[in-house]
Amino acid sequence: MKDLGGNFVLVALPYQVYLLTGSTLLVGMLAFVELVPLLTLTLVGGALADAVDRRRLLIWTQLGMAVVGVGLVVNAALDHPSVTACFVLGFFAASFFCLGVGGMRSITPRLVPEDKVPSAMVLESVSGSFTSVAGPALAGITIKLVGLTAAYTIDLGTFAIGIASILALPAIVPVADADRPSLRSIIEGFRYVRRQPVVLGFMIVDINAMVFGMPMALFPAIATHRYGDPTLVGYLYAAPYGGALASSLASGWIPHVRRQGLAVAVAAIGWGVAIAAFGFADSLWLGLLLLAVAGAADNISAVFRSTIMLTATPEAMRGRLTGIEFAQVASGPTLGNMEAGVVASLTSLRFSIVSGGFMCVIGTIATCLAFPALVRYDAKRDKLT
Repeated sequence: MKDLGGNFVLVALPYQVYLLTGSTLLVGMLAFVELVPLLTLTLVGGALADAVDRRRLLIWTQLGMAVVGVGLVVNAALDHPSVTACFVLGFFAASFFCLGVGGMRSITPRLVPEDKVPSAMVLESVSGSFTSVAGPALAGITIKLVGLTAAYTIDLGTFAIGIASILALPAIVPVADADRPSLRSIIEGFRYVRRQPVVLGFMIVDINAMVFGMPMALFPAIATHRYGDPTLVGYLYAAPYGGALASSLASGWIPHVRRQGLAVAVAAIGWGVAIAAFGFADSLWLGLLLLAVAGAADNISAVFRSTIMLTATPEAMRGRLTGIEFAQVASGPTLGNMEAGVVASLTSLRFSIVSGGFMCVIGTIATCLAFPALVRYDAKRDKLT
């Protein structure tokens, strides 16, 4: 429920900034302001998750986000809402989220048996995909019918449900020899990643796929110039999430896969092939179908990456590793959109998309050759230490 409300803010806050300023540059700067804590405080939050009671960490970070939610409601209700307040509140909302994301993403193995973690990741995938599709749609309808203040109020209301569900959890205390949160403990997390070819390999596969195969920045131009209708841009943005939802609903096979590293690589190649094919699609419906296939492949890769992260790494490192992974996951699409925009400005829309998909495939194959342990990884046999 909280994820659904969070998607309201993801739509409402950029919309409010654009409504107040008419500046796409300032909307872009809002994304940059939110990116700063995504690349820094996720690492701090991961270290905290390994050192403190994760349940308590989640309660405090959710309360912090709720206070920010009150600020968003109050600012939207003013006769003259403050643009500065939008930026400040957006920064703090992202900051509290980043401090808690390590605990949130690493808590599952403490709540379910290890052999049920893949199934739990599938259920999280279904929930996440549904809210990614339904949240923005409902936010748009709410803003249109009853306004921004109502949209922010709905998000604020979901915190009551989220905090109540966290309070129902047992204490999630750290292991006995847990490292204290510090710069040294964060660095040790990076050292662990460097020592583990399976973890480092799937992170490189994912960042390669996002940097070279993320054409979302081109969707407005594609809708306008290829499909002749700029209002179709919403369908282009929704299609990958629709594919992710479909793959989640049909993912009963995922918990039975042992070669999870190989599955990550195959899914990343599938993403690249689908994106490259999308570059040639002149039909809207074919383009949407290919984007849905790409979204499904990306979702499958994400489920397997999370499963490896949570089942094959030591409990004492899980918070830091999920924080590092989330920082990488958050930065990849931003860099990818930048790459797609630069290449398109120098060449063409089609070349940018097709070359990006092709480079995704080549990069994935190269990573597998450089990290053969990733392809050989067997969930039933191997354990990372």
